[in-house]
Amino acid sequence: MSEQPEVFLPLSQATYYILLALRECRHGYAVMQDVEKISEGSVALGPGTLYGALGKLQKQGIIQQVKVIDADRRKYYVLTDLGREVLDLEYKRILSVVSHTKRVMGEEKR
Repeated sequence: MSEQPEVFLPLSQATYYILLALRECRHGYAVMQDVEKISEGSVALGPGTLYGALGKLQKQGIIQQVKVIDADRRKYYVLTDLGREVLDLEYKRILSVVSHTKRVMGEEKR
């Protein structure tokens, strides 16, 4: 897939946290746990939401399923190169939004 990473932005909050969790190879249940931990409990994904998102991200080429030796029935996922680019661009976009907000909010408090 030759998609440009920008076409996937902005990401939903849940998708952003899923990609953040998949910086390392993880199975679905571990992704759910990591998302809740990383977001300090503000995002809790149910299995339907998670696996729907994983399927969509896989079709888009942002993540891929990987084979893990002795991995019983679990499916493991990891970011693709495109996925890493999307995550990096979204991180930079969020930083920019926060920076602009701080400037504007700081000006209002003067």
